[in-house]
Parts: sequence; C-alpha cells; structure tokens
Amino acid sequence: MHAAFKAPSRGCYIHFGTGFFAMQGNLAASHARPAVAEWLARAASLPLIDVRAEAVAILALVPLMLGVALWNGFPIIFYDTGAYLLEGLGRVFLAERSPVYSLFLDYGGARESLWLIAGLQSAAMAFVMVGTARAVAPRMNLATMIGLGLGLVLLTGLPWYVGQIEPDSFAAIAVLATYLLVFHASPGWRRWLTLAIATLAVAVHPSHLLLVAGLAVAIAVYRAVLFFTKAREWPKARMTEPYAAFVLGLALIVASNYELTGQFFVSRAGPAFIFARMLQDRIVMRLLDDTCPQSHYKLCAYKEELPRTADQWLWGRGSPFMEMGRFSGTSAESTRIIVASIERYPGLQIESAFADAFRQFTMFKTGDQIEPQEWVLSKPLSWFIPHQMHAYLSARQQEGEIDFRPINFVHLTVAWLSLAGLAIALVLSFRRRQRRNGVFLAFILLALIGNAAICGALSNPHDRYQSRLIWLVPFGLALIVGDWPFFALRPPGESGT
Repeated sequence: MHAAFKAPSRGCYIHFGTGFFAMQGNLAASHARPAVAEWLARAASLPLIDVRAEAVAILALVPLMLGVALWNGFPIIFYDTGAYLLEGLGRVFLAERSPVYSLFLDYGGARESLWLIAGLQSAAMAFVMVGTARAVAPRMNLATMIGLGLGLVLLTGLPWYVGQIEPDSFAAIAVLATYLLVFHASPGWRRWLTLAIATLAVAVHPSHLLLVAGLAVAIAVYRAVLFFTKAREWPKARMTEPYAAFVLGLALIVASNYELTGQFFVSRAGPAFIFARMLQDRIVMRLLDDTCPQSHYKLCAYKEELPRTADQWLWGRGSPFMEMGRFSGTSAESTRIIVASIERYPGLQIESAFADAFRQFTMFKTGDQIEPQEWVLSKPLSWFIPHQMHAYLSARQQEGEIDFRPINFVHLTVAWLSLAGLAIALVLSFRRRQRRNGVFLAFILLALIGNAAICGALSNPHDRYQSRLIWLVPFGLALIVGDWPFFALRPPGESGT
C-alpha cells in the first residue's frame, strides 16, 4: 500500500506514514475516551452495598477527611496533646488524661509521625461512616457517598477532629459504631471490625464510656417497650455486641491504667472535674459560706481566693488546686464536698446540671482553643517527636493563620439548619411510619443530648465537646435523602453483603 502511494521524496514518504499512524492513534484514543468515561460512570453508580464501592468509598474518604490537616501542614494540635504524648510515649501517668489514647499514640506510631495517628483515626471514621451509609441508605451510590464526604469536610467540623491529635474524633465513631452493632450487625469480618473499633472508641475517653453506657440503657428500655407492646414492626435491637464493646472498653481502660501504674482502677480524675463544675456554678462557695470553719474543709482557708471558673481552678497557675496537690491531693476533699452539696442543695444541683447540659447542647463552634500553642507544647513535643518539630512549628496553626470567624459562619449555619431539619425529619418519619429512619435520627438526637448532659453537667460546657458530634446531624439527614431513588443511578444489588 505504501509502494502504490510513494511520494517523490523519502522525507514526504516518512511524513505520510507518520501522519497515517498518528491518525490511527487519534482514532484509538477517541474510542478509548468514551470507554473510560463509561467505566467511570458505571463505577460511580455502584451502590455502596457492593463491596467494590465500599472499599473505594473508604479509600476516598480517608484523604478527604485529612484535608484540613494537610492544608495546615501538620495534624491539628490541642493543648492536651503534649500530655497524651508524655503519658503514652514517656510512660508518665497523668490522672487527667486517658491512658488508652496515650498508649494508642505510642503503639500507633506517633514517635515516627503524628500523621500515622491522624491516618488511623481517619480510616476508623471512614469505615463506620460507610458502614452506616450501607445500612441506612442501601440505594446510595459511590459518587453520592464521596460527594457527601466532601460536603461534610467543607461545611462541618468533621475534618478538624479527625485530623487532630486528640480523642475527640472517637466520640462520633463510638456513636456510629454502637448504632451499627445494635441495629445493623453485619455477619463476618465487618461485625468484628466494628466491635474492635467501638471498643477503642469507648475506651479512649471517660465521656465516651459514659455516653455508650447511656445509649445502652436507652436501647434496653427500647427493647423492653417493644417486648411488652409486641410491636414487631419496629427495628429489632441487639444488645450483645454493644454491651461487649462497653465491657471490653472498660477492661481496656483498667488494663491501660495497670500498665502505667501497676494498679487496677478506672479513673482518678472524676471528682476533680465535677468539683470544678460546681465551683463554676457557685455551689462550692455557698457550701463554704454555710459551713466554714465548722466543716474543717481545707478549702476554708482559700475561701476568699477561689477562682471563678472551672478552667481557672483546674489549670490556673495560682490556683489552690495546684497548691493542694492537684488530682491526687484534692480527691478526698472534692468527693466530700460533692456529697455534702448534693445533700444540702439537691434542687440547686439539679437546676445547675440541667442549665449546664442545655448550654452545652447549644455550644458547638469549631476551633475551640485551636490556636498557636508552641509556648506551652514546644518543650514536651521536642522530647518525644524532635524530628517533627520543624513541620509542627511551620504549620498554619502555629503561625496563627487560621481565622475561624468565616469558618464558623458556615459551620454554625449548617448546624442550626440541620437541627431544625432533624426535628422535622423525625416528625415526618414517624408520621409516615418510616420507623427505621426515625429510629436512626432519634439515636443521633439521643447521643447529642447524652453528650451534652455528660460534658456539661459532669465537667463544664465547652464548644469542642458538642462540636465533635454536631456534624452527625447533617450526616444523618443526608443519608435519609441519599437513599431516595433519585440519587441511586442504578438499583441496589446483592453483591458485597
């Protein structure tokens, strides 16, 4: 064929041949592009119940949720991070810090890189989020799930906790994992992995342990109501796995305390935090005014110089709490004052606890104390992660470049609108007898109320306590909407279940 069309010169011949093959290559590429586009469209339309879509969704969510930390240039650091590193990597017991999370830092590779810890937190969160989506919105496809993850990263505080070296991200993990174990316990490896993640999430902070305990009690009541009313149309609730997560989490706490101290116990910090909340609510001052000096409290000598807030009492440099021996030195007297104040002022205690819980429920700004902290943390961090200090000090957080005002304009707007949407969705779900949706949304609301009660009444209200969970509201609503047929580009299949 080339001979029949030979050009007068070799150069023209070569040019003609090159053009001929280039034309063939362009034709092949033009055929390949629609094939790739079709393949991507098919992959995006796979329902999450397909194991391939599940795996891709988890892999895609992990870096998405680390987006804020990556933008920052280093995992987000909180004031408590240094104490967790000291306890876990330095094996110095601190009564006020969770031994489980501290040891998680050590065994998770914090000494090599804090990115490993952030990655593990992100992977655990991605697994339970996708698992919840598979259970609640089985018609949701891969593209919608990734879009939902991106929306949560941009519009909520989710990535600020997943990428933070702090146990706060595990609060939401504990809620979602507990829900899956109660209402959607998958057979095989998913159940065991969910149970393992739930156990860790329960154990990394005392508030998580109490939260899951409260949810377990609520589920027991739910089961009892279904049993006595014989309401078979409601979702069945399992108790074995969530109870196992609680018991195993409690055992993990005791074992971690034993590793650090050689003694078996659950916590030595509880009385101090409850006392601090009562101090802030002016209950301690009233008790001292009414009983000193006859009561012989050590605090009678400090009655006129007590701090006004719980944080000043616990962490202020000139606080009597420091002079009296901090957690170990004040434990006995704090317990005695707590008991006496409950006996003397039960109405005031109940009123204050409800007020603090309500206040905590409405406090969920993103960025609580996420600010430059090297003046506090540079020294302890340099002991344990010296080769990571340059990245830490160069991060946007330490440079003071993060402005949370525009961030919270978006996050708070989304949160308040989502809470309003949650109330409406709950009413509609039960009116339309969409009981599974109603139970799921009620579970989220119950977790928010329980978290506010625990953190507000037993400690004292802070934005980060509720902010770490508030993103579950838009997530839950999005799952309900995401299961609508409009968002399912193809009918759900059975593969991967």
